[in-house]
Amino acid sequence: MTVPEQLRTPRLLLRRWRTTDAAVLAPILEANVAHLTRWIPARVATPASAEELVNRLRSYVAAFDAGREWRYALVAPERLIGEVSLFPRNDRKRVAFDAEDADHIEIGYWLRSDATGQGFATEAARAAMELALSLPGMSRVTIHCDEQNTPSAALPQRLGFEHVETIEELAHSGVPAARLQIWEYKRH
Repeated sequence: MTVPEQLRTPRLLLRRWRTTDAAVLAPILEANVAHLTRWIPARVATPASAEELVNRLRSYVAAFDAGREWRYALVAPERLIGEVSLFPRNDRKRVAFDAEDADHIEIGYWLRSDATGQGFATEAARAAMELALSLPGMSRVTIHCDEQNTPSAALPQRLGFEHVETIEELAHSGVPAARLQIWEYKRH
C-alpha cells in the first residue's frame, strides 16, 4: 500500500519525515520537552543528539516505507510545528497495514507549544482522517487521548468523533500510566 509522501491543507504541508530534519527537530524537542513528555511516548518527545535524531528519523522513514506507520512532519509556512501520524491497528494493538487483522487507523499528533490554539492540529488531523478513510478496508479511525489533556480531547469532538470508551493505560515507553479516552469516527 502506498500513501502519499505529502499532503496539503489550506495552511499546512504534511510531509514524511526526512533524516535531514534532525537539525531543525532538535531545538524544538529541547524547547518543548515539558510540554510534550506528559502526553506522548518518550521515544518521540525526548530531546536527543543530532546523531540519535537521525537514527530516530531513519526509523520513521523505514516504518513509512514498510506500511507499519506513516508519520508526517507538520510545516506551517517554512516552520516545523509538529507531527501527525497514522498507525494501522486491530482492536488490540498497532499492526502493519498489510496484516490480515488491520481494520482501522489510529491518528496521533503533537504540536510545539507556540503553535497550539491556532487550529493546526485539527487541520492536520482532518487531513489524516481523510487519508485513513481512503485506504482500502479502512472504514473507521480512532484517536487515543489522555483524559487530562483537555485541548487534545477537544480535537476529535470538533471532527465528529464519538467517545466510545475510557481505558486504564499502564506506563510504557516513558509515558506514565493514564486514563485514555478512545474516540472513534466511522465512515457513514
